[in-house]
Formats: sequence, C-alpha cells, structure tokens
Amino acid sequence: MIIAVVLGLISGIASQAAAKPLKLFILAGQSNMQGHVNVSTFDSMADDPKTAPILKEMRDANGKPRVCDKVWISSIGCTGDDTTEQKGQVTAGFGASTDEIGPEFTFGIYMEKLLGEPILIIKTSWGGKSLHTDFRPPSAGPYVWSDYELKQCKNRGDDLEKDKADKVKATGVYYRLMIEHVRKVLANINRVVPGYNPTQGYELAGFVWFQGFNDLVSDWTYDKGNQPGGYDM
Repeated sequence: MIIAVVLGLISGIASQAAAKPLKLFILAGQSNMQGHVNVSTFDSMADDPKTAPILKEMRDANGKPRVCDKVWISSIGCTGDDTTEQKGQVTAGFGASTDEIGPEFTFGIYMEKLLGEPILIIKTSWGGKSLHTDFRPPSAGPYVWSDYELKQCKNRGDDLEKDKADKVKATGVYYRLMIEHVRKVLANINRVVPGYNPTQGYELAGFVWFQGFNDLVSDWTYDKGNQPGGYDM
C-alpha cells in the first residue's frame, strides 16, 4: 500500500511537471525578421571563431540544418502573400524563402537549449513595411501629416485628399494582421504543437521585434530624422 501511495505521488508530480504552461514567443517585424540568409552561406560561419560554435548548433550529425525537437512555429508573411501560413518544427526554410532562415532558426535552437521544454514561436513578418503607417498600433493615434510632407505633396501635384484617404486605409493594416494571426494560433494551439494539452495553458515568455530600414529612408515623414528626436511620432 505504501509503495502504491508513493507511486501515486510520483505520478502526480510528473503530471504537474508535464502540465507546465507552454512557452510562447512572438517574433514580428519586416524584412530583417523575414530573414534573407541562404542556407548556402552557412559554411562561411566556420571561418570566424566567434560564429563557428554557432554553426555547430545549426547543423545535425549529417551536416543538414538542424530540426528542433521541442520548438514549433507558425509563420505568415514570408510566402509571397500576407496570410499564407507555414508551420512545423523550427528548422531552415522559415525565412523569406524555403532556402533561407530568419531569426527564428537560431532563436529557436538556443531557447530550446536554455529552457529544455516545449516552445511555440508565432512569427509575423512582411518586407518593405513601416512603423509610422503599416505597423502603427491604435495607441499611436492616427497618422499626422507634417507641414513638410504636405508641402512636398503639393509641389509634386498630388491629389492630397486621395493621399490622405489612402493613408487612413493603410494605417495599422499589418499591426492588425499580426494580432489576428496570434489570436488564430492561440485559439487552436494543437494545430501547430502536437500533443498540446489546453489544460496546461501557455505563458507569453517574450516578444521580439526586428525592423528593417523603411522608417530610416522615409525622409518625407521624418524630415528631421538627422536631429535629436527626429524619429518621434
């Protein structure tokens, strides 16, 4: 009887351990988050003592891109349209093409190594997008046209009313797509992470933003970009 009770306690403890919340990481951004590093360039990492150890983590015993055992991903924005989903265990091929990687690859490898437990990555990334318009969150308020920008539109002979209407339509589109996809994945995690038990729940463990340079080169919006506070919106 004592043995049975002890075994029951051990079983209960094991069940509690297995029921730990799934670790969730959200990766978002534009072209740099998509990832344009081709698998064919991996060999060059062996030439630098700083990156050679990372390369060893990126490959399996056969020299192929590693497949993470405990890290799954759902990604949109890298397939040529806005909402087509790629999902599966993290490995190469979740970058801007099936031959490329983004930050999700080594991020997943090292998070798996650090945490040693199941991880879900939700990635949303679209190239050529801005923070000031495309990813603008509702809390930032509507896009505000500067005097400089209005002057440039006038000098170019633009239809200002149409430009303003187009701006309203475009504002926050990719922010909303990001939120919608996160909600879609979380509504049915089993669809992405095999064996996930809804009773264990999930924990938002981190949010990673990786922006490209679209805002940097938007000199109409940021006409004072070379001055302190020039990128404040």
